[in-house]
Amino acid sequence: QVQVAESGGGLVQPGGSLRLSCAASGSIFSINAMGWYRQAPGKERELVALITNSAIATYPDSVKGRFTISRDNAKSTVYLQMNSLKPEDTAVYYCSVHTVSRAGFGYAYWGQGTQVTVSS
Repeated sequence: QVQVAESGGGLVQPGGSLRLSCAASGSIFSINAMGWYRQAPGKERELVALITNSAIATYPDSVKGRFTISRDNAKSTVYLQMNSLKPEDTAVYYCSVHTVSRAGFGYAYWGQGTQVTVSS
């Protein structure tokens, strides 16, 4: 079993910054992609940032240039640095970890989510 734990959410003023962290632990053979998604009230969950095991990052236009995803493979941890935050960034942010088992099967694990609120 794999556990995923996020941290770092909170309340921040518009234009401010936050850094989210997500650590995976448990029976992990190999991790492929790691990512961050968010879900605002009344909206569908959307991709915020994704990083492959080759450190190739992908962002939607809504956060490109403001958010930066990074990972520490030795710690099975992924980070999301969020700058120039806007009220529309308010959402619950979820971490996803995509693993591969020894037998070659792929799995996706999700964290419980961390609230990010951007408000003055």
